[in-house]
Amino acid sequence: MRVTHSMYRACNTSSPLATYTTGNDSIKITTKGHHFFFCGVPGHCQAGQKVDINVLRLPETAPASAPSGPTLSPPPVPSVSVPVSSPSNALTLKASKGNFAKLGLAITVLQFLYQVSH
Repeated sequence: MRVTHSMYRACNTSSPLATYTTGNDSIKITTKGHHFFFCGVPGHCQAGQKVDINVLRLPETAPASAPSGPTLSPPPVPSVSVPVSSPSNALTLKASKGNFAKLGLAITVLQFLYQVSH
């Protein structure tokens, strides 16, 4: 489920902004800022199956008339450790801040959480 910040904090499933149910959903985020998602299965959000995706502003690009320089490669993808299970059956997502790659990782984790819960 995609929810507001207050719904995210309270694990409130009453009126989500969007609901994804196939287990193979793609979510396209086109705006910067925080985007909140959690699993709608009762008890899963309270057990930690939720994610706050913060899309940062992209850096300014060089003007078209600027001389071409070396090509920049994207930042490395952080290594992430996701435990197989925990006493509360909740997954913990740990990654370093500031990497845009977390967006793809978070979406993958959301898909995994949905598949595990259904």
